[in-house]
Amino acid sequence: MIKTVLAVALAAASLSAHAAEPAAPSTLALHCERLFDARSGKVLGEHTVQVRDGRIAEVIPGRAKLADAESIVLGDRTCTPGWTDLHVHLGSESSPQSYSEGFRLDPVDYAYRSVGYAEKTLMAGFTSVRDLGGEVAPHLRDAVNQGLVKGPRIFAAGKSIATTGGHADPTNGFNDRLSHLLGPPGPTDGVINSPEEARQAVRQRYKDGSDVIKITATGGVLSYAKSGDAPQFVVDEVKAIVDTARDYGFRVAAHAHGKEGMKRAILGGVTSIEHGTYMDDEIMRLMKQHGTWYVPTIYAGRFVAEKAKIDGYFPPVVRPKAQRIGALIQETAGKAYRNGVKIAFGTDMGVGPHGDNAREFLYMVEAGIPAGVALQSATLRAADVLGVDDQGVIEPGKRADIVAMPGDPVADINAVLNVDFVMKDGKVYRQPRSDSTAL
Repeated sequence: MIKTVLAVALAAASLSAHAAEPAAPSTLALHCERLFDARSGKVLGEHTVQVRDGRIAEVIPGRAKLADAESIVLGDRTCTPGWTDLHVHLGSESSPQSYSEGFRLDPVDYAYRSVGYAEKTLMAGFTSVRDLGGEVAPHLRDAVNQGLVKGPRIFAAGKSIATTGGHADPTNGFNDRLSHLLGPPGPTDGVINSPEEARQAVRQRYKDGSDVIKITATGGVLSYAKSGDAPQFVVDEVKAIVDTARDYGFRVAAHAHGKEGMKRAILGGVTSIEHGTYMDDEIMRLMKQHGTWYVPTIYAGRFVAEKAKIDGYFPPVVRPKAQRIGALIQETAGKAYRNGVKIAFGTDMGVGPHGDNAREFLYMVEAGIPAGVALQSATLRAADVLGVDDQGVIEPGKRADIVAMPGDPVADINAVLNVDFVMKDGKVYRQPRSDSTAL
């Protein structure tokens, strides 16, 4: 029933706000004054990018005139591969009302909201996202793929997997009467307490249509629970999740703030650690040894630390966690980069307002990560984390996911906040009117 309601909501939303995808000309020629090379992390000079049938057909140095191609001149702009945010939650956006809304709103309400969040994300330059937790996301993904609504390419986790009382236990904060009426959540709800239940939970995510698995390896900031960093799985449970996920071609992302939870997740074989607040030298060595990726989500840390200063924004059980944990993530990201940990881009957007994702680039640079490396983290490196080889670079044969902005983001990272050209799969969703001219 819930899936039916979500599908109806997304279909209805698509009928408003002219949400159908734009038609794409058979061949386009993008004339970029500068081109970001995601392999080297450097900005190159003028290039012409030929796009045909949703793919990059040719990349030509200089300004080339191509017969039978519609030209788009992006003067004084840098073209980069479309960006990927590896950690979003498109079904929600935090506010002082977030906790009570869970009791008042229906799934259809969240579905309607997600349509606008998806479009904002795409228009900000993010042509792909990994949605790490939310039952709306797989349905929103399908609506985007069918051209019903505008949004990024979505790799959806669906319901996160937790332990009883863990960060993604959906019954945290319920009173005794409600908890008794509903009963304890189990693997179908994404709550496990043994390797056997762990396997069942992954198989349920497969049945539900997930693309990736998300576990909450430690407590979290915004959950209605006391601890933000205590470990919440044993290694055997993590390993059961990872091994079962591998059967279905899934990769596993692990939300983790505390050291012990990170250690267990890494030893269990997860692909990435999300947040990583209390990462130390031992954890960094383990991550390098096992090839584990780090997705810092600095934006979310700064956002919750700032909102924790406002009386009433968070419940009393959440506020001290937001104050203590949120402020540390940016410093951890800088240390991880200096120690050679593999870093990929993610914001945890949904904690902050959707569409503001690019500000993470600025925070990465503030942490000491070079601008070129930060841009690589959202392009080529993000594709590595996803396990896909057809995006993240502007090269022949790859998906025609391209964004552009005035200026040079490697010279001045603030340029990423001014994206005014967005192409996904060869279709133009955003374009500067004055610079779009035929040769």
